[in-house]
Amino acid sequence: MKKSSIAIAATLITILVLGISQAFAHFQMIIPSQNIVIQEGKRSVKLDIRFTHPFEGHMMNMEKPDEFGVFFRGKKHDLRNTLTPVKIDGKQAWKTSYTFKRPGDYIFYVSPKAYWEPAEDKFIIHYTKTVVDAYGLEEGWDEEVGLKTEIIPLVRPYGIYTGQLFRGIVKLDGKPVPYAEIEVEWYNAANKYKAPSPPYVTHVIKADKNGVFSFAMPKEGWWGFAALSDGGKILKYKGEPKDVELGAVFWVYVHDMVQK
Repeated sequence: MKKSSIAIAATLITILVLGISQAFAHFQMIIPSQNIVIQEGKRSVKLDIRFTHPFEGHMMNMEKPDEFGVFFRGKKHDLRNTLTPVKIDGKQAWKTSYTFKRPGDYIFYVSPKAYWEPAEDKFIIHYTKTVVDAYGLEEGWDEEVGLKTEIIPLVRPYGIYTGQLFRGIVKLDGKPVPYAEIEVEWYNAANKYKAPSPPYVTHVIKADKNGVFSFAMPKEGWWGFAALSDGGKILKYKGEPKDVELGAVFWVYVHDMVQK
């Protein structure tokens, strides 16, 4: 009888832990201090690179990524050695800055090391991008960086008002992913807001048969889109083969209209 009770209790605890884990979606983040740089303003941005639950604010340790750089006019530029480690809520994250010298759209990207998530019994790798427009040229925002998996925006990903529709196409190994599942979450940076219930934390949408999705962002701020797939990749944890969740993540900022 005691063994049965212990087994039931263990099962309930496992379900509870998994439920909590599923309620908090993981997102790799690259957040610039601004996503539009003009001639009359600051010509540099600060970049915040962390692995977190954007709405709830829970942090995970992030090792130095395998790749970090900026894609500009068809070429990758390695910025990995510019990264400086920082501690946020006791967890490791990274920061850097970048100065823009030429007009155009700069795609910042990160390919992180695999993160082991014991609650889900798998590794997580989120290939992440965001775009900064410099000096008004507005060219290059829809170029492909060539990551293992990535979201290609079908809407210019800056200069977006609150309530506008964002559209993108999910690709894995350069090919569209039919009916991809995309998690969407708002970055609750100042921790001023709470969700009425768990489903409001992470929104879930599906791409169509061509891998295209759309979502209207209802609040000013940064919104993350994470398209998830397994990709057939296997890594070992303590000698045991484990699945790897591949994520294509894209960050977009939306702005309220400004009165005169």
